[in-house]
Amino acid sequence: MTIRTDAAPLLDDLVTLRRAIHADPEIGLQLPNTQQRILDALDGLPLEITLGKNLTSIAAVLRGGQPGPLVLLRGDMDALPLTELAEEPFRSTNGAMHACGHDLHVAGLVGAARLLCARREQLTGDVVFMFQPGEEGDDGAGEMIAEGILEIAGRRPDAAYGLHVIAGLVPAGVFTGRPGSFMASADEVHVRVLGAGGHGSQPFLTRDPVPVMCEMVLALQTMVTRQFDIFDPVVFTVGRIIGGTKENIIPDEARFDATIRTFTPEARDKVQQTVTRLCQGVAAAHGLDVDVDYHRNYPPTINNDDEAAFLAETVIDVFGEERWSTLPNPHPGAEDFSRILEAVAGSYVFFGTCATGDPATAPSNHASTARFDDQWLTDGATLLAELAVRRMARG
Repeated sequence: MTIRTDAAPLLDDLVTLRRAIHADPEIGLQLPNTQQRILDALDGLPLEITLGKNLTSIAAVLRGGQPGPLVLLRGDMDALPLTELAEEPFRSTNGAMHACGHDLHVAGLVGAARLLCARREQLTGDVVFMFQPGEEGDDGAGEMIAEGILEIAGRRPDAAYGLHVIAGLVPAGVFTGRPGSFMASADEVHVRVLGAGGHGSQPFLTRDPVPVMCEMVLALQTMVTRQFDIFDPVVFTVGRIIGGTKENIIPDEARFDATIRTFTPEARDKVQQTVTRLCQGVAAAHGLDVDVDYHRNYPPTINNDDEAAFLAETVIDVFGEERWSTLPNPHPGAEDFSRILEAVAGSYVFFGTCATGDPATAPSNHASTARFDDQWLTDGATLLAELAVRRMARG
């Protein structure tokens, strides 16, 4: 019997679990109901379970029958602060929504745990199942690393894998990935331009921060096109501008907030230095002061070349060539599994679970109308289990 064959009978249980989690989504690092549902689903399996201290994480270790590599498999658990508008009979009504498909990630990882536990004696190595809260901006992966997820089995993993379901982008059932840069970093900058306000009819008696702020915003767009390699791109988006209270009052300060996406550590380091220097220079040129508050959040998600090739080969061997598509360019979204891949060679992959038939017009992840086809759950579980078994066999 193959893993894929053994996975098929699990579908009803995994769909039930996914829909229960979907109907009761929780946000952030504290997900007690979700945690309990996972623990109930893992009950009776030969796993060493450790619960998080500062977050409701679950680390479950499976010891194989024979010594060998340690493989980490990850599924994130949290939802988004979004009112669900998707027409699902199990839709959420509590003001939160699993609009990014993490409910499928949880159910798929539970399925992989069941498949691998059933083969425990034949496994030539060990597995860590990482059930992680707080991916959506709360750095749950970083919190779990701080609490010892990478040492939970007594040694560091030799490889790490994860998948992310996609409501659009690719047809249902298709896996897509790439070696190297796979997803972007997600950093942010908050800039306060400090001047001296006064009457709008006499700007020469003030130090007006508004035009200086505007000059910074435009200069930062030029910075992207003139100081960074077009083949190692930077995305700089100003999402909020704040300044003033009335049309004839020059304010004392003006502010803007931006998100910055990069795809390599080198571009990430350079953009932080360049943004700070540029804002300080523009402010100084006009005789104003500036406060630049730069936050580094999730790093780029970078797949190990060998592990990415191994993952693609596994998909093709298990499901067929038609189920694999190489992603031509990195995706500008961000993901805290990047923190695991900074420490462990591994690979991340997208899995198409479009529920509308046409991924080109389907609502995307994070949309209030996003829908995912949970009939693909057993294929997600199969891939995770196959990656663990095959990676152990490689030694």
